[in-house]
Amino acid sequence: MDLQHSITKAFSVAAFFGLTLAPQSRGVAGSAGPLHVAASHTPAASVGTAQPTSSAASSGPCGERMILVEGDACPSAEQVCLKWLDPPPYQNLRCGEYAKPAKCKVPRVHRRFCIDREEFAEPSSPGSDEVMPRVNTSWGEAKALCEARGARLCKEAEWEFACEGPEMSPYPYGWKRDSEICNFDKKSLGGAMSKLKDLRAPESAYPECLSPFGVHNMVGNVDEWVERERMSPPNRSALRGGWWLPGRNRCRAATLAHGEDYSAKQVGFRCCKDAQAAR
Repeated sequence: MDLQHSITKAFSVAAFFGLTLAPQSRGVAGSAGPLHVAASHTPAASVGTAQPTSSAASSGPCGERMILVEGDACPSAEQVCLKWLDPPPYQNLRCGEYAKPAKCKVPRVHRRFCIDREEFAEPSSPGSDEVMPRVNTSWGEAKALCEARGARLCKEAEWEFACEGPEMSPYPYGWKRDSEICNFDKKSLGGAMSKLKDLRAPESAYPECLSPFGVHNMVGNVDEWVERERMSPPNRSALRGGWWLPGRNRCRAATLAHGEDYSAKQVGFRCCKDAQAAR
């Protein structure tokens, strides 16, 4: 099977799932939600996320396994694609390379918060040392799990800033799409629903898939629930980052079509919380 046929098949399967991949459809936003990027100073970052299943730890205003994200963020950015990778109707889905730098079109907003370094994870089997991102979790369940830890689901603006960093890079690792760095652009999906192959990568994989703040796996691997700000139930849910298929695996794209009760084997999340006041 040639590459073009493989990509087309992957998109067809994804569409069958109802994942709303085409960026021109009602359920996908290329630049959804307000965002925040550091301009005048470099944000501080401490290593470690909120998953109790990893050995990484941090001190400071965030605590264990979380990273401090602080800076001046851009609510509306202009990011120009130099080379789209796919034919219609997916011509605005995967960009091979963006022009550098991006342009902030409005005044920036200061942000300071904590975010999990890793996707919310759990052992792949009882007693296993292999830690995998948790999936098959609805938006409401993810919200409750974060709150049980004294955290909360990340807001869209927070997630976006933690992903793209001060320079508003379209991908957390830079300006060119690279499926060797992060877990996406897999084309052998298997099929719909129960036939979907589980191609999640463990927490230890893809060590270079880091945002400018040092947050791991913000694109690819699993889609991540976030909270849409200023929205009321049942419209508070959005998905960010994409998963392992060829899709919207960049920082500013979002899927808005799935309700708060939706869950699937490619959908996960991570948590955020307010940072302790600086001393």
